[in-house]
Amino acid sequence: MIKPSRVLAAALLAAAMAVSSGCGGDSAGDGKESKEVDKVTYVTAFGAVGRDSFAWVAKEKGYFAEVGIEVDVKEGAGNVPNLTALKSNQAQFASLDFTGAVIQAGKGEFTEWRAVAAVHQQTLVAVMTTKDTTISTPKDLEGKTMATAAGSVTELLFPAYAKLAGFDDKKVKIQGAQATALNGLMAARKVDALGTFLLSRTALASASKKEVVVLPYSDFLRDLFGNAIIATPAMIEKDPDLVRRFTGALLKGLQYTVDHPEEAAAILNKVKPTYAVASGVGEIKAMSPYVAPAGGAPIGFMDEQRVAKTIEIMQSSGLIPTGLTPQKVVDFSFVPKS
Repeated sequence: MIKPSRVLAAALLAAAMAVSSGCGGDSAGDGKESKEVDKVTYVTAFGAVGRDSFAWVAKEKGYFAEVGIEVDVKEGAGNVPNLTALKSNQAQFASLDFTGAVIQAGKGEFTEWRAVAAVHQQTLVAVMTTKDTTISTPKDLEGKTMATAAGSVTELLFPAYAKLAGFDDKKVKIQGAQATALNGLMAARKVDALGTFLLSRTALASASKKEVVVLPYSDFLRDLFGNAIIATPAMIEKDPDLVRRFTGALLKGLQYTVDHPEEAAAILNKVKPTYAVASGVGEIKAMSPYVAPAGGAPIGFMDEQRVAKTIEIMQSSGLIPTGLTPQKVVDFSFVPKS
């Protein structure tokens, strides 16, 4: 019969060997140490639509998991709600219209954010109408009514657009509306034009059953970026490695999305069944030319001189006072460079 003390000693020895074996396996095996997964929340620019599908693509394809991050993707509702979500720590990352955020930072409304990568290399806001209105140039907007989401970047930038396009913005009546109601207003001819995203062209054509006319802001505001990925300075200081891993995985999802629009739209449809695959494909394809930077720079690139030019345009248009610098709105240490 084995004495209890010998049983206890044997058990302790076995446990010690098991721990030693487990530790040895980590160091002598694949060389990886177990690490707790980082959990973060990301807010899309606006809802669950084609231009924001890349976040769900990155999640579905395992790009976040590859870098040890678990992401809860939530539908955004525009700049102010998204910036508020970051400020209140309800989210750690978000996408939003960069130029609109610059205006808000310049006014001192929201300053605790930094862009870490660009989604679109040019602004995607535009004036959109139907051919039967006879509006074909920016000047034709004088004396007309344009509906746009109240407080949207389209509305904020309209005076600057008008100044460069050569017409009087005060001669255009701006009607505030819910973003989801814009196409219906135009289809019913309750307004003459819309201030919206040019990627909505197909949706407006479908709703109105008419040929659509698009007047992109980028025809005159060429230096402005579209959407950008942002984080708070506190988040950046606390865990720069997490910011770098998250940004890399998200941009990988963006690249895959523009390369495989049909698959990306199908992934989005699984998340949002009410959003048709065809609509997603159309919007992704329309977005793709605006994603790749000029001159062979990597996806997500933001040029400091262009950011400075954006600020200069906002200041010269009277939208913000002087004092804002590129470093106050972009952390260039995270922006992809090669």
